[in-house]
Amino acid sequence: MEEGEYESVLCVKPEVHVYRIPPRATNRGYRAAEWQLDQPSWSGRLRITAKGQVAYIKLEDRTSGELFAQAPVDQFPGTAVESVTDSSRYFVIRIEDGNGRRAFIGIGFGDRGDAFDFNVALQDHFKWVRQQCEFAKQAQNPDQGPKLDLGFKEGQTIKLNIANMKKKEGAAGSPRARPASTGGLSLLPPPPGGKSSILIPPPVEQLSGGGSLVQTAVAPSSVGGATMSWPQPKPATTATTDIWGDFTKSTGSTSNQTQPGTGWVQF
Repeated sequence: MEEGEYESVLCVKPEVHVYRIPPRATNRGYRAAEWQLDQPSWSGRLRITAKGQVAYIKLEDRTSGELFAQAPVDQFPGTAVESVTDSSRYFVIRIEDGNGRRAFIGIGFGDRGDAFDFNVALQDHFKWVRQQCEFAKQAQNPDQGPKLDLGFKEGQTIKLNIANMKKKEGAAGSPRARPASTGGLSLLPPPPGGKSSILIPPPVEQLSGGGSLVQTAVAPSSVGGATMSWPQPKPATTATTDIWGDFTKSTGSTSNQTQPGTGWVQF
């Protein structure tokens, strides 16, 4: 065991009972019915800890935490922890002291769930130990692990349907046909929920023959359900002003012409 390894707690149960067990006469296993279950030798707290690959079952006083007995477990299932043949709540453990002396004692739980947790805690720890050993072996000999062979065996062939692959590629790569538009301009679809209409541009002002500016009549249009009306043309007047003014009037009257008046010398 390395000095740098830390101790972890795997399980703690507040109540456990310790029993003196008779020597086992045969190899049939221990039976809890042969113990004096109503007269336990000691009662206290059980704590399972782990340091490295070894687990420790510690029996401690409930109040002071003083250690009563300790059972190191290096393998499970094994001789360090054995289940009895007639109950799932009782076990036989092998305790050791610091001087190398060993003894087998019986322990029991009042609750069947506590006995289940005790068993599972030991199973999980040694499952982790086995995994660590396998990882260490693989790290030392990486070439001994199973290799994945992706090569073709002798006489093994594969078949590829290239015709279907080209057909799918052609269908996926073909461009989408755009709808033809008139006059080189594409019209956007109408907005959803509105009525389809064409918006007529505003009227262009024209110069009439009489010189007045008039506007061309435009029919009302609806865009998006709303009606719009353009300004209506003004009615033409009956009297049209001539753009040439007085220049169109007759200039033949002599009264409007300048006659040679007094002061002019005629020769």
